[in-house]
Amino acid sequence: MRIASLHTYPVKGCHRLDHDEAVTEPWGLAGDRRWMVIDADGVGVTQREAPALTGLHAVPRPGGIVLNGVDVAEPVDAPETTVHVFSSQPPAMARLAAAAQPLISELVGRDARLAWLGDPATRQVSFADGFPVQLANEASLDALNAHLDEPVPMTRFRPNIVVSGAAAWAEDAWIGGRLRIGDVTFRVAEHCNRCVVTTIDQETGEGGREPLRLLGAIRRYADGLRFGIQLVPDVAAGETQVIRVGEPVLSVP
Repeated sequence: MRIASLHTYPVKGCHRLDHDEAVTEPWGLAGDRRWMVIDADGVGVTQREAPALTGLHAVPRPGGIVLNGVDVAEPVDAPETTVHVFSSQPPAMARLAAAAQPLISELVGRDARLAWLGDPATRQVSFADGFPVQLANEASLDALNAHLDEPVPMTRFRPNIVVSGAAAWAEDAWIGGRLRIGDVTFRVAEHCNRCVVTTIDQETGEGGREPLRLLGAIRRYADGLRFGIQLVPDVAAGETQVIRVGEPVLSVP
């Protein structure tokens, strides 16, 4: 079993970045979901309600980020404000990048702002839904696609790490254990429960029914529709390690 691909999403909900290698920090892969679009109430805006976020191409740079060609500096001097990844989740403290407001509002079609998490060391995760890293299995996608007239790409599931060489649904047995990915150990926390975002074409923003309908038929459990797993890096504060495409992945005690 090996790493097939690596991905980050600098702004929550934005178009992915593909990597040959990625720095792993205690709160996830470096640069992943450190920014988030929020509405006027300070609640995160995702592809669930704004599929146009698929058209937001974000590239981190030292001290800032480039959004669709527009440079935005980290708002280090802005006051902290309360934001929520979801309205039902506890608040986080972030800073708002005022310079990005016109671009973000035009993209999502309503008043919106861009929040930046300046100190992830105070949180276990960044602006992730619940856990810092998502992993998906190529063979499990193949098993899904075998039931579909029009196969869907892995991009629909927005993973950070994709593995090859495992059996379909092998990841079910990894819950509660650990994975050694390259030189980094990750705790396998739980399954990823899937939502309508999986039905959105990540290149065009167009929606459909699959693969959510199929997941409802063959991967429905009491806690949701399962595809992929949630990981937490076993990396100490202040420590960073690198994982690379092609490196081995092992289930360990």
